[in-house]
Amino acid sequence: MTNNIHEYSHKRLNVLTGEWVLVSPHRAKRPWQGQNEDVANEVRPSHDETCYLCSGNVRANGEKNPDYTDVFVFTNDFAALQKDSETFSVKDGLLQAESEQGICKVICFSPDHSKSLANMSVPAINKVVKTWQHEYKTLGELPLINYVQIFENKGAIMGCSNPHPHGQIWSQSTLPNEVIKKDTQQKQYYDTNKSTILSDYLTQEFEAKERIIYENKDFVVLVPFWATWPFETMIVPKEAQKHILEMNDNQTEAFADAISVITKAYDKLFNISFPYSSGIHQAPTNNEDNTHWHWHMSFYPPLLRSATVKKFMVGYEMFGSPQRDITPEWAANTLKALV
Repeated sequence: MTNNIHEYSHKRLNVLTGEWVLVSPHRAKRPWQGQNEDVANEVRPSHDETCYLCSGNVRANGEKNPDYTDVFVFTNDFAALQKDSETFSVKDGLLQAESEQGICKVICFSPDHSKSLANMSVPAINKVVKTWQHEYKTLGELPLINYVQIFENKGAIMGCSNPHPHGQIWSQSTLPNEVIKKDTQQKQYYDTNKSTILSDYLTQEFEAKERIIYENKDFVVLVPFWATWPFETMIVPKEAQKHILEMNDNQTEAFADAISVITKAYDKLFNISFPYSSGIHQAPTNNEDNTHWHWHMSFYPPLLRSATVKKFMVGYEMFGSPQRDITPEWAANTLKALV
């Protein structure tokens, strides 16, 4: 690959979405006089009596949490999707709307208020993975649900309203925008090549050896060639799997290991509890074949140069396309040194 890609502005194609990202490596040299975020490195107690998510505490809706000892799941008290909403549609010329139904859940990773995934053991993270599998299966089996989105917002900078270690699961009757893009791209590729797009992509990444951060027997952690966020990473199963239910017990532990490695590396990067949004994209639960799907987990961290400098998606990113300064290769080398 030409060295020009590390020196001059260019576009990179995200093969999973069909969209382009502008890369401007020369801009990483410019001086910074912009926004600096406050660094939140407060020491939290193991149990906070004021926390709605801690074990034994009463939530905002008046329900009391059980004295849970590992993973705890409950239906979101302020869900964005309603299970029993009325079915309706609006079609008035260019004005269109459709009802959407779904179920939203909160998953507390640990009863320990002070921990994040980076501070948890691999066996403890594996319990979270097993819970993800259970929820994907039970929610996906409902006739109402055609997609299950598992995600986490970590840190106040990402809009997280509670510091207790937790994620969310939103399940709904239709496919959301990002999933539609990835479903379309993966199906087109599979129909033409009879292999998943991420299987063939991993083959190239193993040959290039430029963006891989970590691997174990079953998973690869890498910075995607088309990464948008400065230190964006992706965990991909080496074996093509449609969804997380296809993992066996050894593979769920390997997945937990991969999560542990990258979240620990993130925390070392700027010596803070590193903020990010993470999510798993996997096959819809719509009773279709979906053999073209190759599930993966992405991490989108907002920090750019230090613990106090954030990457904002504004201006050109809003009106043109995503743009980044540091190259994915530089980001991968930086994170690899911390593993």
